[in-house]
Amino acid sequence: MKELIKSLIRKPWLVILVVVLGTAFSTIVVRYHTRMETDLDEYMPKHHPAFVFSDEADKRFRIRDSILIVLEHPDSIYNPSTLSKIVQLEEALIQFPEIEPENILSLHTAENILGTEEGLDVKPFFTDPPTDSQECWKIQQTVRSNTMVHGRIVSRDERATLIAVDLPDKAFSQSLYQRLLTLATTYEGPEKIYLAGRPIVEGTMALLGPRDMARMGPLVIGIIACTLLLVLRSWIRTILTLGVVLASTVGSFAIMTTLGIPMYTVTIMVPVMLIAIGVAYGIHLYNQADYYVKSHPGCDREAIVESVIETMFSPVLYAALTTIAGFVSLVTSQVYPVKYFGIFSGLGVATEFFLSMLLIPAGILVFGMGKVRTGRDTETEKIYSLTFGARIADGVLKHPKLVIVGTILVILLSVFGITRVWINTSFLDNFEKDSDIVKTDTLVNMRFGGTSTINVILDSSREDTFKDPAVLELMWEVQRGSLELEKVGDAISLVDYLKRMNRVMHEDREEFDRIPENSDMVAQYLLLYEMSGDPDNLWKVVDSDYKGANLKIQLKSDDSQTIKRVVAYFDTYKDRFAQQGIEVRYAGSGYKSMVFADLILRGQLSSLALSILIVMGLVTLMFRDLRLGFVASIPVSISILVNFGIMGILAIPLTSSTALISSIAVGIGVDYAIHFIERYKETLRQTGDPVWAGRFAMGLTGRAVFLNALIVIAGFMVLLFSVFPPNRQVGALVSLNMFTSFVGTITIMFLVLRKTYFARKESRK
Repeated sequence: MKELIKSLIRKPWLVILVVVLGTAFSTIVVRYHTRMETDLDEYMPKHHPAFVFSDEADKRFRIRDSILIVLEHPDSIYNPSTLSKIVQLEEALIQFPEIEPENILSLHTAENILGTEEGLDVKPFFTDPPTDSQECWKIQQTVRSNTMVHGRIVSRDERATLIAVDLPDKAFSQSLYQRLLTLATTYEGPEKIYLAGRPIVEGTMALLGPRDMARMGPLVIGIIACTLLLVLRSWIRTILTLGVVLASTVGSFAIMTTLGIPMYTVTIMVPVMLIAIGVAYGIHLYNQADYYVKSHPGCDREAIVESVIETMFSPVLYAALTTIAGFVSLVTSQVYPVKYFGIFSGLGVATEFFLSMLLIPAGILVFGMGKVRTGRDTETEKIYSLTFGARIADGVLKHPKLVIVGTILVILLSVFGITRVWINTSFLDNFEKDSDIVKTDTLVNMRFGGTSTINVILDSSREDTFKDPAVLELMWEVQRGSLELEKVGDAISLVDYLKRMNRVMHEDREEFDRIPENSDMVAQYLLLYEMSGDPDNLWKVVDSDYKGANLKIQLKSDDSQTIKRVVAYFDTYKDRFAQQGIEVRYAGSGYKSMVFADLILRGQLSSLALSILIVMGLVTLMFRDLRLGFVASIPVSISILVNFGIMGILAIPLTSSTALISSIAVGIGVDYAIHFIERYKETLRQTGDPVWAGRFAMGLTGRAVFLNALIVIAGFMVLLFSVFPPNRQVGALVSLNMFTSFVGTITIMFLVLRKTYFARKESRK
């Protein structure tokens, strides 16, 4: 590859032209073909047993994530205007091609189960909108007496009511989201109208994601450009270095888009990631070019380029390979956004390496080096050996115990923090606490049962199992107990229907608000309901042969800890249900979120282990020494511990975004060690003086490593301006990782390198 690069840069203008045209073409592809994916189902592997069963249960019981439209009146919803507005909203919703009338649940369409002289009657609470306060009062009294509606469709303070819209799979779109927003605005006043539910959260993410990337892209370019200008002190160097990273970033996105892979929330960070990483190669190349010019006054451009390629090809190649390894290790994750993030970030880094070795030497041949102070070899080496970096080398070797004790204290504190790390897949935690979407979700959770759900699926091999009063009593016991759990707002099952039917068939007397006493009575009530009502509603809680049932739990939070508590509670009843021949399993978006959290954890562990092994193998291969592979891994190992320790101490959860950090940190952070060890080895080989080698390596390469870390940190800090809190956490944590890797490289790794590895070599001489 080195010879290929040398042959290509013989036509430097052609190299520059091809890069410019390729970048322009890729930009057009990205601009017109990128799409955002926020459907949680599309984040997960379709073949996973939990998702396969959940999808089957979704079809059996028509489990859907509803769009919740909430009308809140300042005083009471029981007035002609508000009740009429419910009907008007329904009529408007039916006009949307994605929405079917039977999938709309509201006070106007909900079933009121009543007992009559002839038997059971099921009818709506009202058909035509009321025209006066007396009619409104009658509706109010009817709702109050029906526990299946009061507190569920109408809030207990009677100031809010909701319209729940179930959508078929894949029916939700940005177009529908925008039309719903317009509809809500049209019907506001004096009522406030809110949109909530998981589809709305996903729609908001899809709206904000591209905006966030469009805002942060120019910001990171501006910050990196200013930093590069200060570091490289040349407009042409800055433009060429930025050209490398921009061409690589746009090219990676173009390939991803061409393959039909969508944007996810985590891939919003890819441009920031690649821009921050790619400039490091340019810094090291220009650092070597400057050193060569200072050491060889009067040299021509071809000699400079030859020196840069010969000296830097190997360390930059291995630095790129280790970074790629960190990213590619993420393919072990079963979470699609994480997997694709790793693949295309790795592709971007590979492109950055190749373009850096092409475009920057081509730029030197075309535009020259600019002003560089020159001097004799010995004077140049003296300059580097007297820098601040060289003094750091002296300090580390003079106070080894202080370095070791400090490192041990950092490790111990980090281990303590690691014990407090937790996983979270909450979609709402992607937004600011004071954002409209979070405020709306909080309001709906306060008024009603909750915007998140988990479905407990009970299955038996025996027909009519769920007509057995003993089984129904057990269901009621577990359902009633679940309401005592933290953040559980409501639960509904077949039992609610049977209790309501039993009560109204006994003159609405409260003492009959219980499960019928025998199977025959249960069967009779269910038959009457099937004949009198809409059986489709019944089939949401039980199947037609009564072998399976769906217990729907509504949650006031979608965080993983809440969902795990609910699942753990129902797991305690598995043995009792098993005695009745019933298996307990789970479905719905809430359960999928919990499984998603488990996949994130497994993916994090596997990718982290793989990245460390690959990086150690690459470093060992480069230096042809296993011990140096271990030594080079010291800084990144410490940075990983610090990363998780800080997450635990600051209560930052492990999410699909923060799960990326450690593997990234391994790949990027080891670059510092590679460049430092390479320079140390080469100087020691030439001079035979370990003290001089340490001071010179710290002065020359240490400077480049410091500038590298500074620019990478500056690039990642741009994520602090993201509208998504997890992205801000990634920016802060990766910056911390880079700083920790840099400090670890010039302190504990240098000390181990000098006092153990090379000390043994010297003792054998």
